[in-house]
Order: sequence, then C-alpha cells, then structure tokens
Amino acid sequence: MKIDEIPVPHGTLIVPFSEKEAYYTDCFETPVAAPVSLETFVRAFYTQPLFQAERLVLRLLAWQASTDAEAAALAAGIADRFAMWQVSGRSDTELLMADRTGRTMSWLMATEGCLRFGSVVVPQRTKSGKLTLGPVFHSLIGAHKVYSRALLSGAVRRAQPD
Repeated sequence: MKIDEIPVPHGTLIVPFSEKEAYYTDCFETPVAAPVSLETFVRAFYTQPLFQAERLVLRLLAWQASTDAEAAALAAGIADRFAMWQVSGRSDTELLMADRTGRTMSWLMATEGCLRFGSVVVPQRTKSGKLTLGPVFHSLIGAHKVYSRALLSGAVRRAQPD
C-alpha cells in the first residue's frame, strides 16, 4: 500500500496549526479504490488492532479506558470524547481530536479517492521564552512517522477489506 507524506492540504482543519511558529504538523495520505465515508474511516482507525494496543496502554498508564462502541459513537458524531481525546473540530470529511493536555492532536480526513491522517504537536515555552517541542519529541519523530504510516495502513485495510 502506497502511503505518502504530503504537505498539509489547504483549507483543512489542521492548516492553522501548520502556520504557527514552532508547531509540528504532518499529513500522510493513501489512495483508496472505493469511496470511504469519514464515519467508516474513523471507526476503522480507532478499532484496528494496532490502535487497540495503544488503547490498552492508555487504559493501563493513563487510566483512559475506551471501547469499540465508544469509537463507533465518535465516528457517527454522537460522542465528542474518546479515551483521552476530545473533538476539537469536525466537518463532513474531517475529524480533529485534541488530547486532554492540549499538546497533541490527531486528524483524520476522508475524501473521494484518498484517506489522510495527520498529527499536530503544540510547542511549550522554555524558561527563556523560546517555543520548543522538546528533546523527547525530537528523539521520537522517526518512530512517530513509522507508527503513523502503520496506523493509516491498518485503518485502510479495515475500512476496505478488499
């Protein structure tokens, strides 16, 4: 499956963050053979096995339990919270979720012909006033990109089994 890292698309919910000083944004895109609704994509994303492993870690380390039924409610637009995330923005084709700390956001977009997944990381100010993402983020960026591609790939396989 071909997954490309592309610039943040104009007019999307994460564009404002990509234009802010020191913020990190990314966008991964993959073509799909048949149209996939945002609801189907969101449900597939948050219920895939790889993300279920992340949900388990969140339940154990952050006391943030979540279920597939809650993921389905989020996907359907019935719920605005899921595990440690809150809906920050939603349209017919996009969903932007912010974590409870406000430091990270996840973005999903389903359009005819492609599915996209992206992230936003919000910088913090150092004691000197400089905005920074910090050494931990910089040390994990490579792993983050591999994980993002794997999440998108898993969601596509679940949303379009064949």
